[in-house]
Amino acid sequence: MKTLPILLALAALVLMAPSAEAKGCLKGAAVGGVAGHVAGHHGLLGAAAGCLYGRHRAKEQERQRQQQEQHPQHQSRLPNADIGQTGM
Repeated sequence: MKTLPILLALAALVLMAPSAEAKGCLKGAAVGGVAGHVAGHHGLLGAAAGCLYGRHRAKEQERQRQQQEQHPQHQSRLPNADIGQTGM
């Protein structure tokens, strides 16, 4: 069971990294490590790939959040009218 100590070492390295770099990596590494281990005892490879994917997803979500802040969707300021409903 060499995978567990390797995953723990990887998690320790991720925790020591700056938070902007580690965002998404820890969750991705955990999921990727388990998936890699189950798929053929390649936990380290799965953890590394999961970390990279997790960082990619976190960056994409951050980019989308920044775009929404820069270009907010304009909501209608019209009052909600219940058209077609009667006051029974």
